[in-house]
Amino acid sequence: MVAITSEETEIEVLQCSVENTTSLQDSDGDYDQEEEEEEEEEDDEEEIPVTLGFVEQPKNPNSLLPQFFPSKAGGTPAWLDPVDLPSEKSRNCGICGDPLQFLLQVYAPISGKESTFHRTLFVFMCTSMTCLLQDQHQQWKRRPEKQCRSVKVFRCQLPRSNAYYSSEPPKLDKASRSPRVGALLCNWCGTWKGDKVCSGCRNARYCSEAHQKVHWLKGHKKDHQQMNISSQFSESSTSNGKTTSNQAVVTRKFLWTEFEISHEDEAEYEYDTEVSENDYSSSLVVPKKKDEAVEAMMGDFEGDDDRRSWTSFQVRVGKAPEQVLRYTQDSKAKPLWPMASGRPSKVDIPKCNYCFGPLCFEMQILPQLLYFLRVKNDVDSLDWATIAVYTCVDSCETSVAYKEEFAWVQLNSQTTTPP
Repeated sequence: MVAITSEETEIEVLQCSVENTTSLQDSDGDYDQEEEEEEEEEDDEEEIPVTLGFVEQPKNPNSLLPQFFPSKAGGTPAWLDPVDLPSEKSRNCGICGDPLQFLLQVYAPISGKESTFHRTLFVFMCTSMTCLLQDQHQQWKRRPEKQCRSVKVFRCQLPRSNAYYSSEPPKLDKASRSPRVGALLCNWCGTWKGDKVCSGCRNARYCSEAHQKVHWLKGHKKDHQQMNISSQFSESSTSNGKTTSNQAVVTRKFLWTEFEISHEDEAEYEYDTEVSENDYSSSLVVPKKKDEAVEAMMGDFEGDDDRRSWTSFQVRVGKAPEQVLRYTQDSKAKPLWPMASGRPSKVDIPKCNYCFGPLCFEMQILPQLLYFLRVKNDVDSLDWATIAVYTCVDSCETSVAYKEEFAWVQLNSQTTTPP
């Protein structure tokens, strides 16, 4: 999201980028003291400051370039570290093995710590609902190394003085360009490192065999044919011993629609609307653009607890129904769960993969985002109730540029029972 920092001096330093960016139940079902403490904490949840994220068309597309540290949804990621991208294993769905698709990124530096002067969270997921349903069984496993996830979160952070960006705020104008330094990306998805080269043209690069095959079928085969024809009539295609060719420009229609994420403090909205159980299906969606999937959820609720939780959720969200993201850096914060079933207990949240310290809740992604990303509302289409992201409390430092954090996905109640 936009630079979320408490110190005005740091906000001023990044003013240019700030103005143009938008910087599930205890597994054994027992009621214990921990659950009682959690219920008491929920009573004070409204006191915790929350920043709401909204998607909008960027006023200047250049504002989404990496040097402006954007918060954005859809399209391709604006990598913070443009060189040391996530590994091949990390970038693939742990269930089907296909490369994950970019969902959103949130620019969220932490003040008072040099190593987190720049800090961004990246969320990726498989577009298959079948994989997401299987993912539900994986997230209940309490040994992260045994989990095979279809939703992944990466944290990347840099000090103010780094090898990629100036320590001074960049100027936004029509001449703004992406940094020249960076890994060569996949010609099909434009997302992951293209470490596989086309054996035919020796020019196009891919992150996976799957993307190489689909690129071949969608146009690269034709490019090869044109190159072969032109080589029969001209010997002038070489210069200084290097063969030149025009690389096909792929219209990435399979990617989600790209948006900038703007932000507002939740405190700016007054919570005086009463929502009854008969109204909870309407306040979540954009006015006059009701998502039928929200109404369908009501038939999936297992009991009164789910209904009460949904009503409470609607009361909180209803004043700003177009919000797609809820963000906080308060370590006491908890997700705003749409349903009572399918919530994790404290023991379901793993330790940090790198420093083995605790993770804390930092943000959640709401299902409204699916509407804006133009995800089809079909039976087998991608859907969720909420995605809660947990990150290292200390935002630890390691040699790994993109550190994998933890996401908990809450789906409709019939899919959230632990295996």
